[in-house]
Amino acid sequence: MKVEIWSDVVCPFCYIGKRKFEAALEDFPHKDEVEIEWRSFQLDPDCKPTPGTSVHEYLAKRKGVSVEEGKRMNDYMAGMAKEVGLNYDFNNAKIANTLDAHRVLHFAKEYGKQNELKEKLFAAYYTEGKSIGDAESLAQIAETVGLDGEKVKAMLQTDQYNDAVLQDNYEAQQVGARGVPFFVFNNRYAISGAQPTELFLQTLERTWDETEKPKPTPIQGDPNANACDIDGSNC
Repeated sequence: MKVEIWSDVVCPFCYIGKRKFEAALEDFPHKDEVEIEWRSFQLDPDCKPTPGTSVHEYLAKRKGVSVEEGKRMNDYMAGMAKEVGLNYDFNNAKIANTLDAHRVLHFAKEYGKQNELKEKLFAAYYTEGKSIGDAESLAQIAETVGLDGEKVKAMLQTDQYNDAVLQDNYEAQQVGARGVPFFVFNNRYAISGAQPTELFLQTLERTWDETEKPKPTPIQGDPNANACDIDGSNC
């Protein structure tokens, strides 16, 4: 069984959704036969970080609200993250354009390290206050999962995998992913958002037992709930 997950590294619901999906996978009897592929989705592809700008200020500007309201929204997300064992540290998070992080994820896929790297990138941004936008930091993060940091830096000096990121973003539109996380199970069923673990488990079980269809069919769950969308109305 294959599960494709569209997400962005700076999507708070995506890390939460990863934890909920992983909890379902632990209870799935065929978990060792599930292939996970992370697909690129940039919430803000035009992001140009300004030195000294906090995540609270960045969110406030995107949402058109006060900085205080931006911080309140981030505090709310941090509370949701705690429910799945994650400690979001928005005060120290570093704003970054995620293109290069997605490119490194495509690089990691070639070595069978994509899932491990995705976890490290989430942790770097949300809990460790590390940059995910510069080559040196990305290389160091990649090395923690056994990748060659020098090869990562060399790749980032080129435009390699740029087209792969763009293709993932295009395919997101084709499967109906307007927000992330967006999970597609064997190209048959789709779940939008960080939905309850029970729904992920039910979908894993149903997909396992049924025949593949050519296009994913959305099932259950409010598609606008617990997801970050590209127009900025969420996250």
